[in-house]
Amino acid sequence: MTFILIAAAILALIAAVYFVMTLYPAFGARASKAERAAISRSPQYRQGKFVYPFPVAGIENPRGGGLSILKDFVKGNPNSRPKTPLLPQPVLTGSIQQNRETKATWFGHSAVLLEIEGVTLFLDPMLGRTPSPFPAIGGKRYSRQLPIELADLPPIDAVLLSHDHYDHLDYGTIRQLQQKASMFIVPLGVGAHLKRWGISGERIREFDWWDEITFAGLTLTSAPARHFSGRSLLDRNTTLWCSWIIQGENAKIFFSGDSGYGPHFAEIGRKYGPFDLTLMECGQYDLRWSDIHMMPEQTVQAQIDLQGKLMIPIHWGAFTLAMHDWTDPVERVLRAAKEHGLRLATPRIGEPVHVGAETYPSSPWWR
Repeated sequence: MTFILIAAAILALIAAVYFVMTLYPAFGARASKAERAAISRSPQYRQGKFVYPFPVAGIENPRGGGLSILKDFVKGNPNSRPKTPLLPQPVLTGSIQQNRETKATWFGHSAVLLEIEGVTLFLDPMLGRTPSPFPAIGGKRYSRQLPIELADLPPIDAVLLSHDHYDHLDYGTIRQLQQKASMFIVPLGVGAHLKRWGISGERIREFDWWDEITFAGLTLTSAPARHFSGRSLLDRNTTLWCSWIIQGENAKIFFSGDSGYGPHFAEIGRKYGPFDLTLMECGQYDLRWSDIHMMPEQTVQAQIDLQGKLMIPIHWGAFTLAMHDWTDPVERVLRAAKEHGLRLATPRIGEPVHVGAETYPSSPWWR
């Protein structure tokens, strides 16, 4: 009888998990059969999954694995988040789309409002309180307010997404941007999530690596990244991840998305560099998962590979997803950039960086 009760409880738990993951919209959706058939033709798609195809030597998981990571997360780090909430610099509605200049405004983590030659793009606009499918669970955002409320944003020409992880693709944010953004430009497979959330297919463009589109006078190119994807237990690497190259008449921008270091940076640099501004992942790293998130010194090497002129470090300053001190990313990348003579902008959340200007934000505001 005991065995029967245990088996029944396990089956009930499995059924409950299945129904939650199927019915709860934040988990997104899988591509349709026809969409999967199209996806399967991608050179990055092998045996039912997307893969990083470049050969990489010697940095995978150098110090232990799952048990050591779990132990460190349980132990915690008292310096992994600010002692007091961060105060973003307010973004005034009237300051957006004033002219055709190119400027980037960091919203924390990897969310960047990019205005380039009269076009407004929102890159990985995760503006929710927690990077989790359940808003009540997960580490809270470091700041209690955003630089500007979503309702106060002017119309957005396009949302660009790098991949479908919760700290980059947020259900609540997309629902609020549904009436603000004209187009959603995403990697292969990610469109299925958006369609479930009420965005019509006519407003979604899905890209493989090296695909290009001319949009509102810009050239947008999906480029490689070294990462992975997934929003639930059974969909790992069923959607693609990418970086983005954004070219106007007078400015060229690179957005890294999430990526471990790899030879793709040099390839992008050879094909498309130099870049006037790069928005580069620098945070939520650990030697044990350096194959999917760069260490700060690798971020600097990637900037050299890309032939970047000015860099804004992103993927920090909003959430704690790793065990390092919350200021470790910016301090380390500053030191490494100085050693190599690279230009690094360190804007406050909400502070614009004007591309091509003689000066740029560089104060150590986090200290």
